[in-house]
Amino acid sequence: MKLLYSNILPLGTDENQQTITDCFEEQLSKADRIEIAVGYVSRASLDELDRLVEKYNIKNICLNIGMYYIEGMPEGSYHTALKLNKKWISDGIGEVRIIRTFKYHGKVYCFYKDGKPFAVIIGSANLGILKMEASNRRQYELSSLTTDAEECKEISDHILRLKMPNCSANIGDITDMPLIFEKNTALSGIELVTEVPPSNVEFYKRCMAYTSFLLPLKVPAADERHMDDGKHYTKSNVNVCYAAPRSKRKSRDWFETQLTVAKEITRTEGYPEKNVPFFVITDDGYWFKAHTTSDGNKQFSAVGDELIMGRWLKGRLAAAGLISPVNDTQLDTDRKGMITKEILQEYGCENLYLKKTGQTALDEDGTALDVWMLSFKPEEQEGDDK
Repeated sequence: MKLLYSNILPLGTDENQQTITDCFEEQLSKADRIEIAVGYVSRASLDELDRLVEKYNIKNICLNIGMYYIEGMPEGSYHTALKLNKKWISDGIGEVRIIRTFKYHGKVYCFYKDGKPFAVIIGSANLGILKMEASNRRQYELSSLTTDAEECKEISDHILRLKMPNCSANIGDITDMPLIFEKNTALSGIELVTEVPPSNVEFYKRCMAYTSFLLPLKVPAADERHMDDGKHYTKSNVNVCYAAPRSKRKSRDWFETQLTVAKEITRTEGYPEKNVPFFVITDDGYWFKAHTTSDGNKQFSAVGDELIMGRWLKGRLAAAGLISPVNDTQLDTDRKGMITKEILQEYGCENLYLKKTGQTALDEDGTALDVWMLSFKPEEQEGDDK
């Protein structure tokens, strides 16, 4: 047995000690297959594992995740793991499995060559050890490496039992695992936006809907992102940030979004009047002023900052791990930052839900404005607001 350490002061590693991450990569470089069983993962560690699997041309891999089926899985990690599972299955090299029978808190990494396990790392380190983040940068882990043939075989058999159908299932086949919705920080600290406590959100959720509307989000399919005629920009104002920049020197901000509402909705009785401001409270706890504008009352936007609505909408998708904000939209020629139908379907929601609560609140000048609730939740959650 060889002890492996974290390198965190004042317990930094000395010349004769090896870190867990260095040992992991060293053993992976000798392997053609790896079996992993851990309690928790992170988005960054999943991406790093995929990178290392490609770097060392691993032929077979299975990642078993043990705590989330009962506790609930952060949505960002869930969507990242789901994409990784699809990729590995498509490449024919492996899968991601979720342990369902109990909360599995073990942390074992078993390395194989030519069908035989030759090394195992076992200890306190979850997969997050592969990529340090703010949440675990000062978290000290201790593990050990064994190359004893009998011990490696015993641990290999243990992991293989975890993969049996009575213990686990492929993550793509699981439909009832609870998800923990992660906070959208894209609106935190933004002027004209206020964060409200959960009790306020719950109050407005319970309010009867005096009138309500489903607002479909018009976006292209993934294979339409590269249309040369530009029509997908105008048909998809959610992605208006990819239209021609207003200034030759500056690209449009990725968060720039226009919500264009169809005439059959804007002409419906009870829809917000043109240029009459109202307050919006979102299902995730943000409060700002909005209005409807433009010809036919078709534009639905926040008052005073055209990026607020995009920060709320796209920020939710980014928090879910489905998209990453783009620094320069004009340089994003592959359109990796474009919102597509497939992204919305994976999120589980292709509409916004707008509900008039029947409540009012005072503007800064003392004017009483209507309060509307705006929701963007996966379909199985939308009924909470209705």
